Amino acid sequence: MDNKRIFLSLSTQSGFEQHYIQKAFDDNWITSGGPNVDDFEEVLGNYLKDDLYITALNSGTSAIHLALLLLEVGRGDEVICQSLTFSASANPILYQGAIPVFVDSEPETWNICPEHLEIAIADRIKKGKKPKAIIAVHLYGSPYKADEIHAIAERYQIPVIEDSAEALGSSYKGKKCGTFGTFSIFSFNGNKIITTSGGGVLISKSKKSKEKAIFYATQSKDEAVHYQHSEIGYNYRMSNICAGVGLGQMKVLDKNISSRREINGFYREIFKDIKEIELFQTVNNDFFSNYWLSTILVKENENVNRESLRLAFETVNVECRPIWKPMHLQPVFSDYPYYGSNVAENLFKEGLCLPSGSGLTKVEKERIKEVIHSFFNNYNS
Repeated sequence: MDNKRIFLSLSTQSGFEQHYIQKAFDDNWITSGGPNVDDFEEVLGNYLKDDLYITALNSGTSAIHLALLLLEVGRGDEVICQSLTFSASANPILYQGAIPVFVDSEPETWNICPEHLEIAIADRIKKGKKPKAIIAVHLYGSPYKADEIHAIAERYQIPVIEDSAEALGSSYKGKKCGTFGTFSIFSFNGNKIITTSGGGVLISKSKKSKEKAIFYATQSKDEAVHYQHSEIGYNYRMSNICAGVGLGQMKVLDKNISSRREINGFYREIFKDIKEIELFQTVNNDFFSNYWLSTILVKENENVNRESLRLAFETVNVECRPIWKPMHLQPVFSDYPYYGSNVAENLFKEGLCLPSGSGLTKVEKERIKEVIHSFFNNYNS
């Protein structure tokens, strides 16, 4: 049997990327910004079908950082952040010298818990520190409870940065993820549903915000003949070549979403009679997930746990990974406030991400299926 490594989430080429990359070289536009960047922003805006302004950047992390800048988050300010997420959601808070306040998940979507969010806001206000922003994440492509989260945010007049890094193509009640927040972001890292090899976008609701974002992203150059800077700037703009990759990738976005959802169905069929496994799926039809990654909870007993299953996959060169370790358990964030119980902690203890790439082949699926059947047959025989 072929033992070539099966990765967690590889990008899938459309075949159109080279056309746009070659155009960048033909036009000698091989720096940041440019025609491909403009076109990529327009195509993505048309896909989202909302009155939005897209700013293409070099990463989703940069987009979160710029959102904080545009919300005037500064030293000593507090920002609420979902704890169960990748560190890129929280790191930019520290870039600004601000204080992250972490909030637990709820078990239905694995995303930020409305109850604990409101408790956190009320308590921070009581302590004299009203949070300056809320960072809410659509984890693994599954939307958070947008109605509840945004109702709380509006009640306390706190802007929401919608971290849709993993959720391009997902939606809540028919409204696409990436359109809910005061600011929203996507990531186009190499493992995402589409890629620009490395990149992201900031989504805002006004032309003025986009213009200011581009100003910050291009080293905050003042309008002058010489180079003059009155504010600190950053080198965050997407390159014209990377945007060309993105234009080619947009042509297979819908296909990739269908593939990821089909892979989730593949796992649903495998695990339907395995009592130790709970496949994560959306709670009802209000939530449409791209299932960027298919994830499971492994119910621990004397024979089976998350790590034993992960190692069984690794033995045959199949990559699986634990779900994100909550931020409040990370050494770098352990001293910051946390509101919640142990939902995120338990999800981390039991959760495993499975190979979910859009290009997963029939042969690769059979290898994965064989590992699972062999593993549970050994323990249940």
